[in-house]
Amino acid sequence: MRILYHHRTRGRDVEGVHIRGIVHALRELGQEVEVMSFPGADPEHSQGGQAAPARSLVATAASKAPGILFEFFEIAYNWVTLIRIGAAIRRFKPQLIYERYSLFLWATIWMARRHGIPVILEINDSALVERVRPLRMKALARRVERWCFSRCTGLVFISSHFRQLALDAYGNIRPSVISPNAADPVRFDPGRYDAHRLRAARSIDGTVVCGFVGSFAHWHGVDTFVNAIVERLGETPQLTLLMVGDGRMLPIVRKRVAACGLSNRVLLPGRVGHEEIGAWIACMDYAVLPDSNQYGSPMKLFEFMAMGVGVVAPDYAPIAEVIHDGGTGWLFPRKDTDACVHRVLDLAARADERARVGVAARNYILRERLWRNNAEQLLALVPQRGD
Repeated sequence: MRILYHHRTRGRDVEGVHIRGIVHALRELGQEVEVMSFPGADPEHSQGGQAAPARSLVATAASKAPGILFEFFEIAYNWVTLIRIGAAIRRFKPQLIYERYSLFLWATIWMARRHGIPVILEINDSALVERVRPLRMKALARRVERWCFSRCTGLVFISSHFRQLALDAYGNIRPSVISPNAADPVRFDPGRYDAHRLRAARSIDGTVVCGFVGSFAHWHGVDTFVNAIVERLGETPQLTLLMVGDGRMLPIVRKRVAACGLSNRVLLPGRVGHEEIGAWIACMDYAVLPDSNQYGSPMKLFEFMAMGVGVVAPDYAPIAEVIHDGGTGWLFPRKDTDACVHRVLDLAARADERARVGVAARNYILRERLWRNNAEQLLALVPQRGD
C-alpha cells in the first residue's frame, strides 16, 4: 500500500522520534511510505534531534508569532496544504493518507474525501486540552476539530483519556484505537551497552542510580522533585541522581543542588542527542518521572522500560495503562511529591525489586509496545475492499 504521511510539526525531538518510529514500522510491514513535512522539518533528516538546517522565513516567522497571529498562520496553512497534498496525490497516488493531527488543519481531510482516499488522524494534540501555547480561537478550533474527527476514516489516540475527552465533547467521532507511544527495541536494548564501563566513566560506579531524561520544564516537576529530595539524600548515602536534559528550570535546579553541596550526588549533564540516550539510561538502576499530564503518553517512559529500567511515575490514566504498580513499574499519587520522593528513596535499598520490575518492564515493551504494534493498529482502521 502507498501511504502518504503528512505532518505540520517541527519534526524534531519527541515528535521526530514518534514520526520516524511509525514510518519505519510501516515500511517494515511492507508498506511504501512517503513523508510530507513542513519545509525544512523532515524528521528523517534530523536524527540527532535537531531541526533540518534550512527553514523557510515563513516557518520562522510563524513559530515566533504571538498568540492569535500564530493561529492565523495555522489557518492560512490550509491553503498551502491543499496545493501540496493535491500535488502529492497526482504524483504519488497514495492509497492511504496518515496525518499527525494539528489544530485548524482541515485541508487534508477535505482533499482526501474529494479523491476517495482513506485518511487516518493520529491525535497527540487537541483544542480540548490545556496547551503550552494558550489557544485564543478556542471555539473555532473546536468546530474544525469536530468536523475533522467526524469526517476522517479513523482516529489513533495516544491514550484512553484523550479519546474520552473527544467522545464527551463531540459525540460522533470515527472508529478509533488507543495507541500509546512505543520504543525501538534495537536502539534501546540493554545488551548493547557496557553499563559498568559507562558508569565508571561518569564516576558513578558502585552507587545506586536513579535517573531522569527529559525537559526541565516546570510541568514535568523536576525542580519540585529535586528541591524535595535533596533534603533527604543523607538518608540514602548510596543513592545518586542522574538527571539528563535541559530547559528553563535547569539553572534553578543547578543552583539548588550547588547550594546544598550535592553536585557529586545529583548529576546534571544537560541536553544529549537522542542517539545518546540509551547509553545514559544504561547507567541507571531505576528512573523517575516526577510529573506528567492527564492525557499524554511520555516517550521516555517506554524508552526506560525497553532498557529494562523500572520507572517511578505519577498515576495519571495514560501512565497507569502502561505501568502496573509493582509489576512493570511503580506508581505514586499524582502531584504528591512527598510520595514520589519516598518511593525513590525506598527503592534505593531494594536491588531485587528493581531488577525484577526492570525485566518485566522490558518484556512488556517487547510484547506490546513496539512501533510495529502501533503500525498494525493504524492499518486495522483502513477499510478493506468491499467494506
